[in-house]
This record gives sequence, C-alpha cells and structure tokens, in this order.
Amino acid sequence: MLVRREHESDAPTIAEIHKAAFAGEVESRLVAALRASDAWLPPLSLVAELSGKVVGHVVCTRAHVGEVPALGLGPLGVDPAAQKSGVGTALMHAVLAAADALDEPVVVLLGHTDYYPRFGFEPAANFGITPPVPEWADHFQARPLSTYDSTVRGPFAYAPPFNDL
Repeated sequence: MLVRREHESDAPTIAEIHKAAFAGEVESRLVAALRASDAWLPPLSLVAELSGKVVGHVVCTRAHVGEVPALGLGPLGVDPAAQKSGVGTALMHAVLAAADALDEPVVVLLGHTDYYPRFGFEPAANFGITPPVPEWADHFQARPLSTYDSTVRGPFAYAPPFNDL
C-alpha cells in the first residue's frame, strides 16, 4: 500500500470512493466543496493506493477552537472492496503524522467511538472543546498533537462547507 498526497487527477476517483463508502452523495459533495474553499489544506488530503489503484481518501481542513486554528478531520472513506484491509488505519496514521509535522495543534472529528480512540482520539469534552451541535457530544472527539496548548478551549467550528450539509 502507498499513501500519498492527492493529485488533481484523483478527484473523480475520490468522489466515487466516498459515494460508495457512505452509500450517498453527501460526503463526495462535501469534499468537492472543501476542495474549493479557503479551508482546503493540500498537504492533508491523502489517498491510499493498492496495486496502483486509489482505494481510500482522508482529509483534514482548517477549522478553529474559538479563534485558534485547528483541524477538522473528515471524511475518511475507503472503497467497500478494500475495507477491513488496513487502508483506513494507514490513512489515519499518515494524516495525523502529516498534521503533526505541519505543527498543527489538534485534530477534531465527529465519528465512531469504537474506531477513532485507537488513534489517540478522546471525547473532545476532555479538552474543553465543545461541538457546534450539542447532540454530537457523545461522538465528538479530539486528538492533541505535539504543539497542542491545553489552555485552548472553547467551541469548535468546522470549515464553512460543513455548515451547508
């Protein structure tokens, strides 16, 4: 498996991966809207290849905790034929390492509480980070990185395209 930065030519395949992984259009439209926004961070849009074929994608985009820059992770999508083969795990490790190398302080996501803790995610409330929608609290998680400052607390705001879902 090879994990690398997204190339412009990968966009149609990425859209198909998200459509298949999530059985719908929402995530693929979100990725397209994020890609067109100021929140897009090209070094944090990664794909996984198996035998030269792109089979997974993950992205982190600019978000904020209060006024402090942070990252919002998602979506993470893997082609159903390649799920449960380590693709998602490889993408998660790669995007977190890349974010850390870029001196990003914290990554926040809304996701399954039985999947993301293996990557160091904990309830965001443990860090004083509150979700934009209170009902999300049980699945709202954060992962501090090397430059994290524990005094950074407050409401989390995703990139604007997330608000248009």
